[in-house]
Amino acid sequence: MRITVTVDGTSYTDDVEPRTLLVHHLRERAGKVGTVVGCDTSNCGACTVHLDGHSVKSCSVLAVQADGCEVTTIEGLARDGELHPVQKAFHENHALQCGFCTPGMIMQSIDLLADNPDPDENAVREGLEGNLCRCTGYQNIVRAVRDAAHQMRPGAGPEAERLASDTASRVGAGGE
Repeated sequence: MRITVTVDGTSYTDDVEPRTLLVHHLRERAGKVGTVVGCDTSNCGACTVHLDGHSVKSCSVLAVQADGCEVTTIEGLARDGELHPVQKAFHENHALQCGFCTPGMIMQSIDLLADNPDPDENAVREGLEGNLCRCTGYQNIVRAVRDAAHQMRPGAGPEAERLASDTASRVGAGGE
């Protein structure tokens, strides 16, 4: 089946088997290896990406379901050489150990902050409950999300990803 998916501002048109998971399509066809394969059962959240501005576990979405959609991966967050505020907060608050869960945690955190721009500790823990970290006690992750909430300016969530993607598409097409 032929699909077209915009990933981090770049359009990819490919023939895929109907059973291909989005996570495998992103890694194998688009080269987005920052989106990791964790459990393949949607339990760990390591493969979380944004699909049309909302976080999804890409191991639970078929690539054909993403046809015509915009996907933002961990690689698509930085702008003009600057880390996204959530990426920066994770780094500054030492919110990782092995780093395996980090891409999914960051993507889910951005979606959480889009819904709740000033979450308390319990709201952060609840918002990240579908993402597992086997190394930490989550303290630094919670601290990083709350720090990012204080650092983020309005519009730094998924809407900004869409706008940046639109700009990248126009630039790539000679529109700016």
